[in-house]
Amino acid sequence: MKRFCVLFAALLGVAIMTLAHGDEIHVMGTVSKIDGATVTVKVADGSTKSVVLDSETKFLKNKADAKREDLKVGDRVAIHAKEVNGALHATEVKIGVASKPASFASPGGISAESAIAVRG
Repeated sequence: MKRFCVLFAALLGVAIMTLAHGDEIHVMGTVSKIDGATVTVKVADGSTKSVVLDSETKFLKNKADAKREDLKVGDRVAIHAKEVNGALHATEVKIGVASKPASFASPGGISAESAIAVRG
């Protein structure tokens, strides 16, 4: 019974998160190009996605309101977008989202990844 409750709670959590995002598409990666009203983002698999920015697009940087001018090539972004006539239109652009986890070094100068590999 305990397993069932845990499984049910996990499935409920996933369903709630899915509904919270509605029908938006998420584009996460690094800005590779800004051309007028279109931003191109290089995503994790190496491909690029183009997203249209308009007057309704909300910009955030460090959880605070930002402006379109704050967006620069090389910035990490998380974009929420809707598909309109085959094109992605951004509803929200979060600038400066974290990328890879930081590499932590121990006092002995060995990184955490190396220490794990050594302990193997």
